[in-house]
Amino acid sequence: MSTTLKLTLAATSFIALTACSDAPVFSSWTQEMGGFVDDGTFGNATMNNTLVQTGQLNYAINLNERFAAEVETTVNFEFNSAILDGPARAIIQKQARYIAQFPEVRYRVFGHTDLVGSDAYNKSLGMRRARAVVAELVRNGIDRSRLEAVISEGETRPLVATTTPERRNRRTVTEVSGFVQNNPMVINSSYAEIVQREYIESAAAASDLIEFGASELEE
Repeated sequence: MSTTLKLTLAATSFIALTACSDAPVFSSWTQEMGGFVDDGTFGNATMNNTLVQTGQLNYAINLNERFAAEVETTVNFEFNSAILDGPARAIIQKQARYIAQFPEVRYRVFGHTDLVGSDAYNKSLGMRRARAVVAELVRNGIDRSRLEAVISEGETRPLVATTTPERRNRRTVTEVSGFVQNNPMVINSSYAEIVQREYIESAAAASDLIEFGASELEE
């Protein structure tokens, strides 16, 4: 078989394969060396550890994602009010219980308003709302020094773009801001304490689950 014929058949086969699939076949052929980067699903633990140890991963961001996933971070308010109602206080209590688990971590509370009223007034209202949440967190046992900043976004970041009163825009959001004593890294004794605490808690939870399964089998 001639070289030209072999190349023609190879090209035809390649075109046929690409036509039969929605995804590009052998797409690496058209990309530069190193174009594919692991998205974290393979060797994720090792990759994460490497990023932390080399300073490429901000642990505060990681912890903030956990905080947002496990606790409701948003508190809503009535129109033109910075008073915390029952549901708001219940959310803040849950936030405080979570925050208390990580005494090394600092938090910010951002205040927001809807788009009714002047910019200046809404900036002030957003600050009052943020301060109300901070005060409630302190009442629930959180050290005021760990609440790093109280910031008002006013009406600048609405969830719903409407000039009418909108409860979802009248809110505060609590977020992780960093570490106590302004330590941006977690390769220290405090981080070791966090790792040990979480390891012990996860082991205890796994042990309880195993014991529960064993008891179910005995019954």
